[in-house]
Amino acid sequence: MRVRRCILGICWLLSLILISLYGGTVSYGIFFGLTLIPFVSFLYILFVWIFHRIYQEIGSRNIVCGQSVPYYFVLKNESWFAFASIRIFFFSDFSYVEELPDEIEYELLPGEQYKYETSFVCKYRGEYEVGIEEIVISDFWGLFGIKFAVRESRKVIAAPKLIHLDGLNSVPDISAAMQSDNLQATELDVVTREYTAGDALKQIHWKASAREGRLMSRKPVGEEKRGVALIFDTKRCNKDPGVYLPIENKVLEIALALSLFMSKTNTPVSYFYHLNNSTNDIEHGQLNGLKDIEDLYERMKRVQFDFGADMGTDLMKIHREGHLMDKAIVFIILHEMNDDTLRLTYQLAENDTIVVCYIVTDENIDELCSTSDLSRRIIAITPEEELEEVL
Repeated sequence: MRVRRCILGICWLLSLILISLYGGTVSYGIFFGLTLIPFVSFLYILFVWIFHRIYQEIGSRNIVCGQSVPYYFVLKNESWFAFASIRIFFFSDFSYVEELPDEIEYELLPGEQYKYETSFVCKYRGEYEVGIEEIVISDFWGLFGIKFAVRESRKVIAAPKLIHLDGLNSVPDISAAMQSDNLQATELDVVTREYTAGDALKQIHWKASAREGRLMSRKPVGEEKRGVALIFDTKRCNKDPGVYLPIENKVLEIALALSLFMSKTNTPVSYFYHLNNSTNDIEHGQLNGLKDIEDLYERMKRVQFDFGADMGTDLMKIHREGHLMDKAIVFIILHEMNDDTLRLTYQLAENDTIVVCYIVTDENIDELCSTSDLSRRIIAITPEEELEEVL
């Protein structure tokens, strides 16, 4: 197309030189003919844009990530002129159309239509546009091509997919992890540790506190810990959908995969997440088996990420309210690790709680892991990584 425009420009300059040197009817005819070609091309392109029709339909507006959904489009010429060249381009950042030949130029005679049936797949959870994004219309001579957005786009609401895990690399033996180190004790042996926020007043060992010069809490040994806590971050990390959608999708996929795995083993799971920025409430729910997965899944579909959420503050609030004291395992899913979060993981580990942090990021966290005693259970996951291989 660029070459043809260059040839047209050279011919126009030659015709200009011709009429300057020789004049005459033929020279002026050639000059005005070449001058009118761009205007005629743009008028033709505008005409095609007015009279073309594109109809597209999707099988369902509510779909699941990674699931093929029926899709078709119809390109129709409703004029009395032929369409020389129309190219179609699809939304490709968050979805893709399957089995569609690339770089096709559609040529339609008057009244003719082209129909193509295929399917598309959404990559991430969220609400966004799919299907045809824009078309490029070219003139008969192939000199110019102008992009136009489609008049009616299609939006879908994609839900996160459920991933079935056979086991966890971070906690290989769940059954053993759910028990305390000393289940043979017939009574609670009093062992003290430094007081942490969230300890009840009755746990404080006043004599030990006076002896140590700081608040000390009783640490029960021999008491069976039951249940798992699952905490995931709902902070929006960026204004660009191309950045935040893959991360948010992966956070929810991990939370669902862990919940489903625990539910299959009838392990009680308490889940927590920041509800919204206006009230700063923390949503709290309980899973007691596979019967509760459907309810959790519906909640996950409605989760809203916002800039006001703060994982460190939420974690400390959950801990202060005592929700984590009786948990054998705490899973934390986030997209960045801060000092408050790291500090809480140490406090929980000192209470013989297994803490696993999944960080959804493309950044290198080797330095963080190398300086942490919990490095074995601080796991980085890229937004595009398959969970079956990582979790």
